[in-house]
Amino acid sequence: MNKLNRNILIIGSLIFLVLCAAYSNHFYNGFHFDDWHTIEENPFIRNIKNIPAYFSDPKMFSVLPSNQSLRPIVTTSLAIDYWLGGGLNPFYFHLSTFIWFIVLGILIFFSYKIILNKAINHHYTSYFAILATGWYMLNTANAETINYVISRSDVLSTLFIVASFYIYIAWPAKRKWFLYIIPAVIGVFTKETVLVLIIILFFYIILFEKNLTISNLFKANNFKFILQTISSLIPLILIVGIAQVYTLTRISGMDGISNPLFSYLITQTYVWLHYFISFFLPLNLSADTDWKVFTNLFDERIIIGFAFIIALLISIFKLSDKKETKPITFGLIWFSAALLPTSIAPFAEVTNDHRMFFPFIGLALSVVTSIGLFILKHEPKIKANSFYRFGISLVCLIVLSLNAFGVYQRNKIWNNEESLWYDVTIKSPLNGRGFMNYGLALMEKGDYESALTTFEKALPLSPNYSSLYINLGIVKNRLNRTEEAEKNFKRAIELAPDKFNPYIYYAKFLDQNNRTTESISMAEKANSFGDNAPIVINFLMQLYNQTSQWDKLSNISKQMLQISPNDEMAAAYLNAAKSQTPYFNTANKSTIKTVSDYINLSLELYNSGKYLECINACNEALKLKPNSTEAYNNIGAAYNKLKEWKKGIEACQKALDIDPNNKLALGNMAWAKEELEKLNN
Repeated sequence: MNKLNRNILIIGSLIFLVLCAAYSNHFYNGFHFDDWHTIEENPFIRNIKNIPAYFSDPKMFSVLPSNQSLRPIVTTSLAIDYWLGGGLNPFYFHLSTFIWFIVLGILIFFSYKIILNKAINHHYTSYFAILATGWYMLNTANAETINYVISRSDVLSTLFIVASFYIYIAWPAKRKWFLYIIPAVIGVFTKETVLVLIIILFFYIILFEKNLTISNLFKANNFKFILQTISSLIPLILIVGIAQVYTLTRISGMDGISNPLFSYLITQTYVWLHYFISFFLPLNLSADTDWKVFTNLFDERIIIGFAFIIALLISIFKLSDKKETKPITFGLIWFSAALLPTSIAPFAEVTNDHRMFFPFIGLALSVVTSIGLFILKHEPKIKANSFYRFGISLVCLIVLSLNAFGVYQRNKIWNNEESLWYDVTIKSPLNGRGFMNYGLALMEKGDYESALTTFEKALPLSPNYSSLYINLGIVKNRLNRTEEAEKNFKRAIELAPDKFNPYIYYAKFLDQNNRTTESISMAEKANSFGDNAPIVINFLMQLYNQTSQWDKLSNISKQMLQISPNDEMAAAYLNAAKSQTPYFNTANKSTIKTVSDYINLSLELYNSGKYLECINACNEALKLKPNSTEAYNNIGAAYNKLKEWKKGIEACQKALDIDPNNKLALGNMAWAKEELEKLNN
């Protein structure tokens, strides 16, 4: 190994170690945002035997119909992570993404090296390539993608694009075998951005193989070169195009495209400038921004954005004139092309920080090539002055270190829902969804008053957001404001009548308020949408078990087992249906959270002869719901078994005060009075 390669290996190893240190605190970060419907509540990733079906059924990507798309490679990777971790262990999901990220970095380095060697005849090109790779890999903005598990679609699609690109440029003599098409086709099944590869390869051929400038493309005598280039890419265009059509035609309908096209397009000019600046100063990263489309044509941000686009185009044209500056042009083209898919489709989100992941590969090449050419221009002075050499090394170290520090800090923000969404409320104060999710995090830790205050801040920002009304209903029910809670649940259903979410949470509310029949009806409605959401199926199993509806319990248990054959709870409920004996799992006490959970637990403890424990379980239920007739009745029955007849009468009377016609409480009351009368006689 020569000195140059040894130095590159040492630098690369150091960058790798810094990268591992920067991301060392992210491996146990939680699931966030869209992870809930693609991972946490997605039953299909729980069985790796579903893998073949991922390639034909978009429903297996998400339990939300509006988010169902055909990304089978992503879903396959999630299923493998679930299998390796024995469940929703975030470590395996983050480790998987991080490994793919490392592989991507290696391919980027070798791609940079080939491009730079074609333009610059100097042994420093390897140093430029490793510096550009390090800057890209450690860029703080990329932490948004690496921490967001379902955003591995960006990591994987970018990986396959770069893999195809590298195979194409590294082995030109073997292009006749079309091996470079294989990663591209795989990439189609990760995300819809792979078509950008065609643009990237076109300009690579024009700039580095045809040795044309961008201006040359507009000259008539060069038209034949354009045709030759397009012709050479026809196999890629056809095969990738067919694969892309297949994936798109499998999708029945998706939400997320809701902004006016013209307003969205003019807004993107400023968004591009924002992304460009974020490469150098990733200071205001937000998991969910509050940007809106610009509607005023004279908005100064539109003018600034158009000025940036014009400057970008001029740079692309001018810098392609010289051989040594062509990597800068190519990097800027990469940056622009990679942004096109999310810039021309009017998505609901004007900007997302994870959209920078793919474009920054090109921008890193452009920026470091510019720095490299400046160094080469002043090479004699730099070599002659140790201060300059030290200064350049120090600047590189500072840039990479600051980005690594930024990554480490962003990982802390992404650690849990509370820290992430609190950060969003600070960075994006006009984002109603951000306040809602922060309120949800507060609610989950039991701070209901603060959660309600936060939800109310979200309401004027997102007045028609169904999920917000669901959470308002939940927190108001916890605060015993049941009438207001019910209105919120009904409003949530009005806003999203074709989604299971509002129905299932309304069903839980009804069950907690002793309206079991209505609860079952709502839960069955939620299940009727055919999304196979575990939250729906598990709740129905619980309700059917609680009400001894054995045929329905058998059917719903089989439904879950068909999706997830190893689901122990579904198997237990199926056995309960067969034996017609109620079942409740006491092995995992962490699952006991609701009133119904404690009531079911008390029944099991009662049937097991553990009467004092039965009473304790009912008292826990009463803490959550002071007017639970089931809890008081079960307390009365347990005291009767303990022959503490007066306490049994007292508990049954409380149940009858709430529901005078409760047959179970009347029966237990009569039993206690009869036995007490015998003792008195």
